[in-house]
Amino acid sequence: MRIEGQSVPRLAVTQGDGALFLDEVLDDAPRDLQDLLDKGPEEFDRVRALVANALAHGTSLTPIEELRHSSAVLRPPQIIAIGANYAAHSSELKLRSETAATIFSLWPNSLTGHESTISWPADITQEVDYEAELGVIIGRPARNVSVADALDYVFGYTVVNDITARNLQFSEAQWSRCKSFDGFTPTGPVVVTADEIGDPQDVWLTTHVDGRILQDASSGDMVRTVAEIISYLSKTATLLPGTLISTGSPGGAGYSRKPQVFLRDGSTVTITIDKIGMLTTHCREI
Repeated sequence: MRIEGQSVPRLAVTQGDGALFLDEVLDDAPRDLQDLLDKGPEEFDRVRALVANALAHGTSLTPIEELRHSSAVLRPPQIIAIGANYAAHSSELKLRSETAATIFSLWPNSLTGHESTISWPADITQEVDYEAELGVIIGRPARNVSVADALDYVFGYTVVNDITARNLQFSEAQWSRCKSFDGFTPTGPVVVTADEIGDPQDVWLTTHVDGRILQDASSGDMVRTVAEIISYLSKTATLLPGTLISTGSPGGAGYSRKPQVFLRDGSTVTITIDKIGMLTTHCREI
């Protein structure tokens, strides 16, 4: 988060309608989530204890409504996306159901925050689609982990809108460029730690576009669970702390609707995942 007018994001803990900036209570506060995770679990335990003490002693909070949100993750070592991970979404886009997971990378320039305004050139695409996704943030190095142990490596969860230029997606052999326009991966509004979420297969995802509900489904409908995805990825590469995994979108994409529904100049899309919050994105064609 950042105070209005400030250009440098600052890491904050939210409580209710207020936020406590860590640099207001810690002389050596981590500058962002990646800094916190790079220092290891002991640093998180230290910060959590010091924040709890500050709150218990009545440290004042800044109203969240006065703040601007950055991307919930900054400087991740990798952004990994899982395609076709809900049967309904695969079917509506006429994607093949593969034996192995469909995996691709998103580019870091695509990250942006809650209440941001994204834009795209109208001469390149007029088929910009929304995709509600549960984002998973890895908390410690994960290499060759079992499904049973995989969730122990999760730091927390966030909301992701995997925005996609469909005309590019279906005209190219890879999916990274069509999803990596500047700002096409909004994340937030916050990261909720894993202990507060519990079972990641028991949250509900809803997408509103200009006030109309277009996606409404449970994470329990995933083809591959969060634990299975982490285990699968870790078999061939170490998942470093701060890695963001976007776990796929349920059915209801605009491309498959009759008539089709695409994001337009002036559109507003809000994705809600219960236990995490609402992520809103405003749209501009240029």
